[in-house]
Amino acid sequence: MGAPTIPAFVRGETVWDDPVAFGGTGEACAFRAPDPVTLLDRLPLTDPLRMRDLAEVTTSDVVDYLAELGPRLRLSVNGFLREALEHSTAWSDMTPPVLAACYEQLPSLFTPEAVRAVAEGTVGSRFLDGWQEVASPGGGTAAVRAVGARAVHIIAGNNPIIAAITIIRNALVRGDAVIKTPANDPLTAVAVARTMAETAPGHPLTRHLAVAYWKGGGAAAVEDRLYQPGNIDKIVAWGGLASVRHVTRYIQPGVELVTLDPKLSATIVGAEAFADEASMAETARLAAVDVGALNQLGCFNARVVHVVTGLDAAGLERAEHWGELLHREILRLPAAVSTPARWFDPELRASLRALRTSPDWYRVIGGHDDEGAVVVSRVAEPVDFHTALSGRVANVVPVASPRDALKAMNAYTQTVGVYPESLKRRLRDLLPLYGVQRLVSLGYATRFRPDVPQDAMEPVRRMVKWIVDESCSPGDVHPLGHLDRRAEPWGRS
Repeated sequence: MGAPTIPAFVRGETVWDDPVAFGGTGEACAFRAPDPVTLLDRLPLTDPLRMRDLAEVTTSDVVDYLAELGPRLRLSVNGFLREALEHSTAWSDMTPPVLAACYEQLPSLFTPEAVRAVAEGTVGSRFLDGWQEVASPGGGTAAVRAVGARAVHIIAGNNPIIAAITIIRNALVRGDAVIKTPANDPLTAVAVARTMAETAPGHPLTRHLAVAYWKGGGAAAVEDRLYQPGNIDKIVAWGGLASVRHVTRYIQPGVELVTLDPKLSATIVGAEAFADEASMAETARLAAVDVGALNQLGCFNARVVHVVTGLDAAGLERAEHWGELLHREILRLPAAVSTPARWFDPELRASLRALRTSPDWYRVIGGHDDEGAVVVSRVAEPVDFHTALSGRVANVVPVASPRDALKAMNAYTQTVGVYPESLKRRLRDLLPLYGVQRLVSLGYATRFRPDVPQDAMEPVRRMVKWIVDESCSPGDVHPLGHLDRRAEPWGRS
């Protein structure tokens, strides 16, 4: 079978013209897609006045639109998504069972309840639907409204749900979006967009969406022209450090960057977990979900697990026993949630092999067949390569106190799963000081909620432009009163 051709989607129209090869080596290529240079005259919305139709769309309209779209995104009825799943199994780091389970989740994101929760929890429909009056203590009034922006969304491909979330967010803020798809998932966003065109071809939300692929970092002919203030207002960038650094070169007055950059996550398991065998088994089962779900490919997956067992002989023995339980539970996760990695990092494999030669410092549990492993440190420090842990490999680090784990946290730490809840409450005012952005109950690190802040910010609020209309009357507020308290009363001449 030859390389597939993937269309672009430009404002309601599926475009197949002028395909060029992308990816692969030698004469082979991963896929073909329309030459992005030929799309440059159509991708951006150069006339912002054309967004006036979006201003007439209410949040209720968006909810209804997405509610009609959602059921059409079931794999059983959507040929576009089945095609995306079929080809993505060759490109994605996820294994087929895990990838299919992610696609099965898509319709649930589009339900009225889910969409309203995002609207109200992020921006607030009252600001999206019209002007909100805000009284001033100094007199006068102000009206505030959240207005949609023209944005390029550079999305990540480690989970197809990211494409769906981007489309939902853009619809809610009534933005004009150009989605740059990733090489390891060039089809999901296109599949959703084509379904939108079949569902409501003339709707403003359909017409204000474009989806295309171009090689990031190597397409100056595209990006130098596209990333200009006359074309876009914002760039919303997911992805790795190199891609985020690359896009910063285009930031200038008139173009704002919103980054959802790469993160690492960790876990703190309090002493209560080691009170008895039942508690150890239960917490190991919960921690296994945080480590292994989605094959440990997300920023929110746990990699280093700090366990409050103490560092004496008995404490190290408890840590090793709990590590054995954790490894067992990782292997027991259902195939729709977690499987052995598709490609196990050879450098990580070599590092695990090297640690086995230092039993006084580390105990390596499992990992002989790349099925996943647990490295139990015998000192209160993670392994040197902890940032490279992948393929369902966790590092259990014993500590004497929960606070000893804090020094391992920094601005790269996104999520910290904590057990028990009482410990999480004690730590939730301390962990943010070290850079931690999200605390969750043990076992729920991969439960993504799009209706709350992400990466210590509110990305949906930053996707809009906050516009203010201030009103004052000379009879109520002296024009010079804020500058000169001795200003005479304003009177008509």
